[in-house]
Amino acid sequence: MDFCFIHAADLHLDTPYEGVGMASPEVAAALREASLDAFDDLVRLTLEREAAFLVLAGDIYDGAERGVRAQLRFLAGLRRLSEAGIAAFVVHGNHDPVGGWPGLREWPPGVRIFGSEQVEVATVERHGEVLARVHGISYGRRDVTENLALRFRSEAGPGFKVAVLHANVGGDPAYGPYGPCALADLTSADFDYWALGHIHQHEVLHEGRPWVVYPGATQGRSLKPSERGAKGACVVHVEGGSVRAVEAVAIDRVRFAGLEVDVGESEDIGALRARLQAEAERLRSMADRRGLVVRAVVRGRGEVHADLRCGGGAEGLLRDLRDEYEGEHPFLWWESIRDETRPEIHLDTIRARDDFSAALVGRFDDLLVADRGPEELVATLLAEGTPRKVSATAPSLEAGEARQILEEARALALDLLEDQADTCA
Repeated sequence: MDFCFIHAADLHLDTPYEGVGMASPEVAAALREASLDAFDDLVRLTLEREAAFLVLAGDIYDGAERGVRAQLRFLAGLRRLSEAGIAAFVVHGNHDPVGGWPGLREWPPGVRIFGSEQVEVATVERHGEVLARVHGISYGRRDVTENLALRFRSEAGPGFKVAVLHANVGGDPAYGPYGPCALADLTSADFDYWALGHIHQHEVLHEGRPWVVYPGATQGRSLKPSERGAKGACVVHVEGGSVRAVEAVAIDRVRFAGLEVDVGESEDIGALRARLQAEAERLRSMADRRGLVVRAVVRGRGEVHADLRCGGGAEGLLRDLRDEYEGEHPFLWWESIRDETRPEIHLDTIRARDDFSAALVGRFDDLLVADRGPEELVATLLAEGTPRKVSATAPSLEAGEARQILEEARALALDLLEDQADTCA
């Protein structure tokens, strides 16, 4: 029997959205509602696709002390599904272990909250036939470091077999070591689909039986790299007892993005502003009429470096761009502009001066033109200033590599010296 089901995780309902900066009232309000609105869209997606069931793989709430608003919104969504005859299967993860405060103790028919003592099994039936068997286990406390995957055993019998687990597969260092396991622990088990949670980016770890899938979070939570870009859920299409396709569907309400611009291609701060705006509009077009929070980083060398240090500089540019987009719908909020530019280095100009920087450049010039000068200096510095294991590799440096090291050292030294001398005309 063919059907589809929805797989989502890491809803973090009513998340506080820390670290976004001094957002405007409109943006702050949108962020407060974003995780809850994304859940409403998840329910809507489940209904529109006429899914057989919904699987939620942990971190429904942002903390063990779950807010009343989040719990009531969650209840309302599951009630809508139950009234439509769609089952929902829920496990709790490290953010919301079952030991946390529950403001709700009764759930609509068809909602199954898996316990934390052992892997539990629930069935989904259609027209008197077993459509699927869903296996799951919740966290009883936050710091679960046991390999819970080893507890899963597929039961014999008809139906598509789903395993629901909140876990860090492969030990991703960007996430806590909760429920750690290896991919082989999952692929060796007799399941058709592993519905995972915990990692906030959508990722298919294994295609074919069993499919091993992270849907990613339903809503980005900050400007961290793992929280940027589209967020949503997976629609899993099952035909003839096997997965035909896993379709990622974006349901986020606010999108977080980062952009970088090299100032070397901008003649002045006006040109830099135009490039920042063009990049932001490109990101905006990709966001499909969602609110957008942008963090910009400007890098590279150029005359604009000095402009960014004068007359309000980067902060003034940030305020100007915020004013440009004020009141627009959907909003585009410039969270910050980080100035990581360096001054432009004019070696001939420095050589013509009579100061410490000129003397330093002269010393580097002597080393760079001398026979074996770069290699001998780098080898000496490595031998004197680094562990023996590293210094042993110094003689293997080729001329080009040693020269590059010296040129980079010269640039770094001049950055420190000349940057201190930066003044506004």
